[in-house]
Amino acid sequence: MKNNDEILEIARKTLKIEAEAILNLAERLKNDFSVIVQTILRSNGRVVITGVGKSAIIAQKIVATLNSTGTPSVYMHAGDAIHGDLGIIQKDDIVICISKSGNTPEIKVLIPFLKLAGTMLIGMTGDTKSYLALQSDYLLDTTVTVEACPHNLAPTTSTTAQLAMGDALAVSLIECREFSSRDFAKYHPGGTLGKKLYLKVYDLSVNHGKPQVDKNTSVKEVIVEITKSSVGAVAVLDCDKICGIITDGDIRRMIEKYDNLQGLRAEDIMGRNPRMISKNELAAGAFDIMRKNNIAQLLVVDGEKYEGIVHLHDLLKEGLI
Repeated sequence: MKNNDEILEIARKTLKIEAEAILNLAERLKNDFSVIVQTILRSNGRVVITGVGKSAIIAQKIVATLNSTGTPSVYMHAGDAIHGDLGIIQKDDIVICISKSGNTPEIKVLIPFLKLAGTMLIGMTGDTKSYLALQSDYLLDTTVTVEACPHNLAPTTSTTAQLAMGDALAVSLIECREFSSRDFAKYHPGGTLGKKLYLKVYDLSVNHGKPQVDKNTSVKEVIVEITKSSVGAVAVLDCDKICGIITDGDIRRMIEKYDNLQGLRAEDIMGRNPRMISKNELAAGAFDIMRKNNIAQLLVVDGEKYEGIVHLHDLLKEGLI
């Protein structure tokens, strides 16, 4: 059994080997990479990515990344392709074939059929003299010196290189398409990620109505209004214009400051420079304002019109923080 220090050293060695391999990929990038990106951008078809074994698993991840960032893609297992799944490939599709050796039997059987159909073939391989490399229209070189596996057998460094090359391809396409965070939200409507990209402040504040008082409202009535509210605050208005905010904290400070509460009005205890946010801003942005100003509520506005209050708890409930 290895001790703690020995285990950590193994892990560090593995990470260093794989990190060095990725850096070497960057040095070996050639014009083929740029041409591949430009070709995909101009294509009216999809990117079909295929492979076998561990390379097939990497292919599935790259497909998922491309689909989520605006490049329609399909996964096709090379073994299944030669047993009927070739029908997946449509006119104008581009095929990326991933293989460390570039000489696996399934790949060697598949390629002639791709050529016969006139399909553009992009090879991603660790052997630039392999059958796949020589038959490809364009080549992505993922050569690695050694696997991180101590026996130099299990695909480790090689699959990391493939994955990194796929990410480089995806990110290049993102930037060339000028794919924005708004675009990203269209493909990620569910879960926390989607909420951060599309959920707006008004979507949360509308649940609380519009807790408000006039600047001349008595303190007793202010307390009643805050109690009714679920956000621990009310906006203070002067002729329908926001002039302040009163929070639970303001009520506590009022009690500490004044011995006699008789005659106090809302404008006497309100905060006069309330933080506000447009109802059309992303809800995730509300948290940044709250954090920077050490507050738990924001007044929501539409121009100068008061629309409601968003609370820190709203963001927590939605999983945005």
